[in-house]
Amino acid sequence: MKSSILAAAFGALALGVAFSGSAQAADVSACLITKTDTNPFFVKMKEGAEAKAKEIGVTLKAYAGKVDGDSESQVAAIETCIADGAKGILIAASDTKGIVPAVKKARDAGLLVIALDTPLEPIDAADSTFATDNLLAGKLIGQWAAATLGDAAKDAKVAFLDLTPSQPSVDVMRDQGFMMGFGIDPKDPNKIGDEDDARIVGHDVTNGNEEGGRTAMENLLQKDPEINVVHTINEPAAAGAYEALKAVGREKDVLIVSVDGGCPGVKNVQDGIIGATSQQYPLMMAALGVEAIKKFADTGEKPKPTEGKTFFDTGVALVTDKPAAGVESIDVKTGMDKCWG
Repeated sequence: MKSSILAAAFGALALGVAFSGSAQAADVSACLITKTDTNPFFVKMKEGAEAKAKEIGVTLKAYAGKVDGDSESQVAAIETCIADGAKGILIAASDTKGIVPAVKKARDAGLLVIALDTPLEPIDAADSTFATDNLLAGKLIGQWAAATLGDAAKDAKVAFLDLTPSQPSVDVMRDQGFMMGFGIDPKDPNKIGDEDDARIVGHDVTNGNEEGGRTAMENLLQKDPEINVVHTINEPAAAGAYEALKAVGREKDVLIVSVDGGCPGVKNVQDGIIGATSQQYPLMMAALGVEAIKKFADTGEKPKPTEGKTFFDTGVALVTDKPAAGVESIDVKTGMDKCWG
């Protein structure tokens, strides 16, 4: 099964830099809109899009929000892309519901819109979605945490370090997936915070960065200083949580799990800061997205989802050097070979 994971894995406006390919294809233009231009995940996504655009002759313009959650800048970027005559847009949306009217405007203007990493709500608001199976990513770290704790899982005290108050779909799926994997009833799987399992200490938001992770962890430790399991939306938030735990001498007896698989995050798994992380592949998402826009411009054909799913699955693998029985994983060395950022 390990080989099947790897096969699946590899089978205001911040930036306005254009990358042009061959002169004869200069009329094919595309836009990449990410949540930020600082998170390593989106940095790698941009690199993948730029490299593929140059390779196949697509003019790419890249935009980003000022911070994770800055939907206004993303809406403005969509308007700019429409006005510029782009053939398609790749977007990792900060507000997966709020962005839908702007996306509809783009599609009505004839642009192909592909959601990257974060499905819109509803998912068919975009023409296609290229993403990690974020529910599975959450389940893997939940299963690993439960198996690692063993009998102690039934008395765990779990903190959830989520993304933003708007609960974008990627946030919900990772959060609820963790619960399913850990053995917590998520109640409504489309909503964060309606659960009634006594093991949940609480939820706080991080904006997906280290400072936010540290503050959220501090807040939840005030609610219960005996937290011993921490689910984090991503690895920057996990790094911040670790610093908050270290400040109170708890860094060695709390299990932190996360999702991303960036090189700094995998190194943190190696160093024991994070117990396990679910690795995703942003460079591939973006490169495939640029290819899809070029194909759409040339032929009018839209991309199709992975069989049996509502999106094109770009793969996920659990990375840990402490494998747990019954939970599929790869080791840190393999994770470092595949990491990004």
